Amino acid sequence: MPILTELNLYPIKSCAGISLREATLTAAGLMSEQIYDREWMIVDENGDALTQREYPKMALIAPRIKADTLELRAPGMLRLEVPLGLPAPEDEKLIRVQVWDDQVDAYDCDDTTALWFSNALGVKCRLVRFHPDATRYSSKKWTNDAEVPVLFSDGYPMLVIGTGSLEDLNEKLVAQGRSPVPMNRFRPNLVFSDIAPFEEDLADVYQFEGAALKPVKPCPRCPLPSVDQASGEFGPDPLDILGTYRANPKVDGSITFGMNAVVLNGEGSILRVGQNVGVDPVF
Repeated sequence: MPILTELNLYPIKSCAGISLREATLTAAGLMSEQIYDREWMIVDENGDALTQREYPKMALIAPRIKADTLELRAPGMLRLEVPLGLPAPEDEKLIRVQVWDDQVDAYDCDDTTALWFSNALGVKCRLVRFHPDATRYSSKKWTNDAEVPVLFSDGYPMLVIGTGSLEDLNEKLVAQGRSPVPMNRFRPNLVFSDIAPFEEDLADVYQFEGAALKPVKPCPRCPLPSVDQASGEFGPDPLDILGTYRANPKVDGSITFGMNAVVLNGEGSILRVGQNVGVDPVF
């Protein structure tokens, strides 16, 4: 039976993740200590989202949950602590931000925080936080018309990948005389072991104790997997190998790796590394 071997939370979109032993399941994704996946985002002066696609050094901005702050570290920078408490209504400063095709209101973090991120990335930018009154949903085309909330993720609450899929890719890379790549290149939230290559693609439901997730859309891959998450540099891109056997007609021939998933039931359940995962196949 497949086993849940990784739980990864990404507090700031496109920055380093936090590896967890357990996490709370919410409709909008994983949550730990009241911090939600992709709750924060870095934006430019126009309010448009920045990602590793253009700024690979974002991979080196490493968050850590520390009591009532989100502690951030980056090479050559003093650490920064971002308060977790929401501002009082009279103190909040809102900014309209763009993430792909969606525009939502977000809290604009302070100028000191903006300067820290600007110095870390070498471009003028700001840190924003998803506003609790804002609404953003996954594409109903893939959720069977259900309203599935998301924060600043690309489009879905969770990304699931099996270790067998990565092993299959790495075998092909090594056969070409290239180095294998780690799972963090693909930035999954949940990783399953003891599962055949790409078996996650063929599932109808992932079953946990007290909870169920439904894979709804294969994850099309942009150049981000070419970013070495340890160095923040563009490295060998595995997409050329994936392109030889992972072009998916369900998403207009895009190269896919991993499945985007939504919560069927069990909001508030605790997922734990090491627990068994039932994979109900599509019939």
